[in-house]
Amino acid sequence: MEIESLRPLAAVLLPAIGVLAIVASHRRPDVREGFTILTALATFGTVASLIPPTLAGTTHVTRLGTFVPGIDLALSADPLGMVFGLLASGLWLVTSFYSIGYMRGLDEHSQTRYFAAFAGSVGSALGVAFASNLVALYIFYELLTVATYPLVAHDESDTARKAGRKYLTYTFGGGVAVLAGTVLVFWTTGTVAFTPGGIAELASADPVLARAAFALLAGGFGVKAALIPVHSWLPDAMVAPTPVSGLLHAVAVVKSGVFGIARVVLDVFGPQTVSDLGVGLPLATVAAITIVVASVIALRQDNLKRRLAYSTISQLSYIVLGLGLLSPAALVGGLLHIPAHAFMKLTLFFCAGAIHVETHTDDISEMAGIGKRMPVTMAAFAVASVGMAGLPLVAGFVSKWYLLIGSLDNGTAIFAVVLLTSGLLNIGYFWPIVYQAFFQTPEDSDAKPLVEFPMGGRRVRTDGGERPEEDEQVDDGDVEAADGRDLTDPEAEQDEVPINTAERIEPEVDPDVEPSESEGRVEVDARVEDGEYAVDRYPSDHLRDDGSDGAGDGADDSAGGEMSITEAGADDHHVDHGGPPASGWERRGFGEESTWFMLGPITVVAAGAIALGIAPKAMVFLALIQRVVADATGVAF
Repeated sequence: MEIESLRPLAAVLLPAIGVLAIVASHRRPDVREGFTILTALATFGTVASLIPPTLAGTTHVTRLGTFVPGIDLALSADPLGMVFGLLASGLWLVTSFYSIGYMRGLDEHSQTRYFAAFAGSVGSALGVAFASNLVALYIFYELLTVATYPLVAHDESDTARKAGRKYLTYTFGGGVAVLAGTVLVFWTTGTVAFTPGGIAELASADPVLARAAFALLAGGFGVKAALIPVHSWLPDAMVAPTPVSGLLHAVAVVKSGVFGIARVVLDVFGPQTVSDLGVGLPLATVAAITIVVASVIALRQDNLKRRLAYSTISQLSYIVLGLGLLSPAALVGGLLHIPAHAFMKLTLFFCAGAIHVETHTDDISEMAGIGKRMPVTMAAFAVASVGMAGLPLVAGFVSKWYLLIGSLDNGTAIFAVVLLTSGLLNIGYFWPIVYQAFFQTPEDSDAKPLVEFPMGGRRVRTDGGERPEEDEQVDDGDVEAADGRDLTDPEAEQDEVPINTAERIEPEVDPDVEPSESEGRVEVDARVEDGEYAVDRYPSDHLRDDGSDGAGDGADDSAGGEMSITEAGADDHHVDHGGPPASGWERRGFGEESTWFMLGPITVVAAGAIALGIAPKAMVFLALIQRVVADATGVAF
């Protein structure tokens, strides 16, 4: 039953109003962040108020008029939309508190822009959730891309801008495919409205046109779902601040991609038509390949956020796999993995951000013993890691259990093997992090986070150089000078001054030639006394290419002034690359490792991952998902 209501529209408009309030209070950071919290709370409350009627079979609809002849622009709080809407609004509230601790902890620049763009992104995501047809979904889908671009390029460095351009290129390209598929569906059937079980006219349409429409829609949404081979924008977008990474991975962007595929499978074509067209199995195959390949690539990543990024690419394909298998159990498992992955992955990114803020450590190889310094953070990381591997008592187990049962019910046991293999790979790239954090020290740790065999690549340092291992012997073969003398012969004349490679070598400069502005100071070799390269490692999510730390005064930025980026010279270069101090990690007690603006959200989302694993129906998501699958397949739970 449908009833007219303004609540779906209110859920979308509240974040937009919040954007105006946040911008208007830019001179008062406390007020600005207060508006952020109030807007997130009001939005979540509005969405949550729609849960009881939705479970009772009532759909609240806001009609905004006719967009084009035959297509209404309307918002509808149906069960599938409520799954995504409740998730996005609820996690936005938690992330807002975390963002305050993170942005102030790093004294980040452009904080007003950050909070405003975040609110706009969540509002667009709610529009995606409550869109009642493909046209409305496309509009909000593209608005989400626009709203999240300032967050991806937040650092304003060359790397961030390049990542932002790549993000726009990929996602707008996917949007073009979605638009083409929408036009083809409308031309074929005369409607683009979402209908549980699918649009009836597509079942009798020309199979070639129907398959083409499905490929365009699934492929277009698959860009934001980061399906291989259109996935590379996501790891590059990790240059953004960590809360933004959480938004990309857990709350809005990639979830909008898999949500779009869910709409196509369940409410545009319908499971039966997808099966009759034979497009479900190819979709599941692409998902299975993505699951395995992305997991293997994750093994090679030493930067924590990039490892989490490839983990996300793999885990998102669990959702697509369930949608491609089409059996009721697999559909439940795939849809349930949307909230399950969100809670677990947001926990992991929150932990990565806390580690970065407190220790400026971003590389896994430098985290041995960090559990002593950050016990609560790493305990939450361990809980989420267990869930990502699909072990019991955490959310990931329940969704993967349904997927396993669904793959066996569908007669495709090979996909069950893929799921089990992925679980082992998850253990392979998460367990070393947890183990070395709690059971090793910097002195006795090894480089286990990196794959050493050729498939993982050679261990090359990020400055292009390579350090030999301690036990690696240097070839003492004959060495000749330029004039032919054997420098290893003890009786040979040795009148050359030996070069100390630990010292800086200044290049010869012609005094008669004045260097251009683009020519900087060249250092042939720069090493510190212990032989370590004194160059930047993989840049953290708040360091700029020019070496400045990118931090500005939040209050000054809020006053509306443009922050000037400090030119990086030899004296003001940020040289704190993180890792354990020389004396080792100091032990911190409960609550002493970071501010509660960060620890609070970490514990909340970790507890949510556990609750969803122990009592999924009590968390509402499973009840909503079972209604979605029942409406689409006719199979009651």
